[in-house]
Amino acid sequence: MSLTLHRLENGGRELLGRFLTNADGRCDRPLLEGAAMRPGLYEITFHVAEWRAAEETFFDDIPIRFRVSDPHAHHHVPLILAPFGYTTYRGS
Repeated sequence: MSLTLHRLENGGRELLGRFLTNADGRCDRPLLEGAAMRPGLYEITFHVAEWRAAEETFFDDIPIRFRVSDPHAHHHVPLILAPFGYTTYRGS
């Protein structure tokens, strides 16, 4: 599945990257590392309809907004997807 990561600040959106998940549903590397990880508001958009192009899907894009308070802490933001629902949480 493809996903995009944006930083949201001052009413604007800064694209930080475009990523693809692997066969295990994870990205092969962290989306942000080092100095790029700063406190603030972020949004990951999971492009579900594009990923499921061969079959009908209820969802199109799923945006997940989250705040980073401590840039040194681990931030794992999984998306658990079902045909008509999804859940997310701050993982370990």
